[in-house]
Amino acid sequence: MHAEPITCYRPRPEAAAELASLPYDVYDRASAAAFVAAHPRSFLAIDRPEASFPPDHDPYADDVYQRAHDLLAERVSDGTLLRDGTPCYYLYRLVKEGREQTGIVAACAIDDYANGIVRRHELTRPVKEDDRVRHIEATGCQTGPIYLAYRDNPVMEALVEAAKLSDPLYDFTDEQGVRHTIWRVARPAAVESFRAMFAYVPCAYIVDGHHRAAAAARVCRRMRTEGGDGHTGDEAYNYLLCALFPAGQLTVEPYDRVVADCAGLDEEGLVASLEACGMLVSARRPEPVLPSERGRFGMYAFGAWRELSYVGPRPDDPAGALDVSILQERVLGPVLKVADPREDPRVSFVGGVEGPEELVRRAGDKGVAFSLHPTSMAELMAVSDAGLLMPPKSTWLEPKLRSGLFIRRVSHRHSLLDGCRRRAGEKDQ
Repeated sequence: MHAEPITCYRPRPEAAAELASLPYDVYDRASAAAFVAAHPRSFLAIDRPEASFPPDHDPYADDVYQRAHDLLAERVSDGTLLRDGTPCYYLYRLVKEGREQTGIVAACAIDDYANGIVRRHELTRPVKEDDRVRHIEATGCQTGPIYLAYRDNPVMEALVEAAKLSDPLYDFTDEQGVRHTIWRVARPAAVESFRAMFAYVPCAYIVDGHHRAAAAARVCRRMRTEGGDGHTGDEAYNYLLCALFPAGQLTVEPYDRVVADCAGLDEEGLVASLEACGMLVSARRPEPVLPSERGRFGMYAFGAWRELSYVGPRPDDPAGALDVSILQERVLGPVLKVADPREDPRVSFVGGVEGPEELVRRAGDKGVAFSLHPTSMAELMAVSDAGLLMPPKSTWLEPKLRSGLFIRRVSHRHSLLDGCRRRAGEKDQ
């Protein structure tokens, strides 16, 4: 695959912890507004610019995206963001509760995304994709890395460990207790070693960032058309800002489901319907059920937990064999009348890190919640390799990458960012 070193805007070291924020899609509008109000210099104010407007303001209005551009320009103007014009790779290590993972921040070719070398497993929603397209067009930048996994490669890991012997560029612990450490790899010999090794990586898998990737690809297609005969293929817009991690280092958490009602069933009717659909249903129990293996589910309804077990045959295709697919086909669809979990407003999704207390709270007296065993990285890669799609919200990766640490300029149309001009001869990547 093609993974090139990048030039970027990045925070000055003493500002990194304050600026870096969780990804834009972790928040709903209300929680984003609350966070930005409490942390006005957080990068979330740029990533979710509607957070600075009243709740009734159209989040997709032109002035919202202009606000993202203006705030980004302010951070460049006041020195919070500095321009690093030397093409380099960055190493990004995250440590949470003793678990460590180290990825490589690079620019991956959009042609590799289009040709299936950078593989996807999720459909995108047009509204969310359009939002990120307009954000890129307004700021001229890609502002959050796409989270990729590649199959473990011992030679690449040796390069990474050698580069980590130098002093880090950033080293801070966030409010969630995750330690973020970043190294800059700029020595020409080291850069060429990483570039050469990426040529031996056959493919990578999107684990988070499908909408950002799709939006960047759309912007690229438009800019190629506008470039006409002047398009060379080397322009910055031909590449995606990515962070690539060895699959063996990643931790996938469960992504649980809550349905706001029981589709008119009482407790006895719910249990009977589940059993008729091939599920074994345990007796009521007070303690939460957190599945420890595939084929088992926790269910909270009518004030108690039960364990559901599926022991029947699984479909041959890797997507249909997932626990999230079994739950949809055996329970959510036929029993609770959820035809499409992406569109049904009765359905909400809860990252497993939020715990069973959140499931109980959301289910309340009328709803039903389900806890799942996490989808594995091996399952994710099998689905992607087969060219299939997972149900929505099948994986929750922890810890999350922070946005605002690497910002790639992909358009050099007139912008307030031009106050920090490139040095002669510099080329974005």
